[in-house]
Amino acid sequence: MQAELSSEDNLRLNVLMVANPVQAVRIDEGAMTLYALTENGEARIQLHPNCRADQYISRVKEFLGGHALGSPGGYPVYLQRWTRMGQTSDKNLEALLLLGEPEAVVAVAHAPSLTDELARRAWWCQPSMEVARWMLEKDAVVQGKMGKVLADFLIEHLPFEENPDARMHTIRLVLYGKLADEQTTAKLWRMAKGVPYYFIGFLEFLPRELPADQPPRSDEAEASRLLKPLAECGNVFAESFLSLLSANGQTWLKAVSEVLARPSTSLVVYALLDAISRYFHATGYPVKTENLDELLAEAKALSSSKQAAPQGLLEVLSAAPQYRQNIEAMLALSGLTGKTADPWLLRNTAVGALMRRKIEPLVAPISQAVQILRAPVKP
Repeated sequence: MQAELSSEDNLRLNVLMVANPVQAVRIDEGAMTLYALTENGEARIQLHPNCRADQYISRVKEFLGGHALGSPGGYPVYLQRWTRMGQTSDKNLEALLLLGEPEAVVAVAHAPSLTDELARRAWWCQPSMEVARWMLEKDAVVQGKMGKVLADFLIEHLPFEENPDARMHTIRLVLYGKLADEQTTAKLWRMAKGVPYYFIGFLEFLPRELPADQPPRSDEAEASRLLKPLAECGNVFAESFLSLLSANGQTWLKAVSEVLARPSTSLVVYALLDAISRYFHATGYPVKTENLDELLAEAKALSSSKQAAPQGLLEVLSAAPQYRQNIEAMLALSGLTGKTADPWLLRNTAVGALMRRKIEPLVAPISQAVQILRAPVKP
């Protein structure tokens, strides 16, 4: 196949591959130009087709495939079936970046064993928001030099992303990896006030360190007087309840309520419920059902001592009986998981306002529990 390349290109490509340790290749098909990333910088070869342009590009890729993988057919077709599932052999990752094939770059970006150095090369090949997100899902990249580079790119280009789920995932990745400085984090928080599903990343990964914009609940001092001794002795129910009354907790609850008011897709709903669940991880989840009606009934039974409750919960109810309704609301929220939404969302393809109408029976009791925890108890 190499003989089918123009003699000039055949010579220059062979010299390039032999003389310089090539790290990655990309092809600008419109400009008929091949770029190579080498240890000495970037090399450029202007191609001189001797046939139709698309046929010639195929021949160039066949040459690259033969050099990198010993496969004269170019990018192996069978790889395309599972590269997006992260099932590419580790030993092939470096070679895949030498093929000038976008799908091969996708394979590298999805690979579980992706390194920071390979991420740098893949990014040179294909700097797109999708590739950046895929690579930021790998801890080695998050913790390497490329983590901040990819995060900065994603934040800068966030306004141009049209898919709500992709935008939400972008914020989650940036906050999960702690890749945003204090100023950028504050900026994302301000943006979330206009795009509520941006709050999801904060609720998931910074639940106790939110940019607090709410004051403590006005009865926090009284609740602390009653429950702080229990919290200081390690009572997880007292700790969780008092955390909700703090400035951070009230900010967390307000963010939850704003996402609940305007979820845009089913993935936003699922992510929100899972984030709520994780907030109460320390309580050990005394509510054991994922069915919403059963969950609400169990929370009521536990808080009214009609059902056997953990000792720590009984201590809180005994020390502060006036907060029983609040404790019930906290227990209800703690029992939520993504699976709680399945009856409404599992076969629901609606989005936006139509989806919100369909999930009103799910959202209403959750919103009520949130509002109970935001309203002070009158003496």
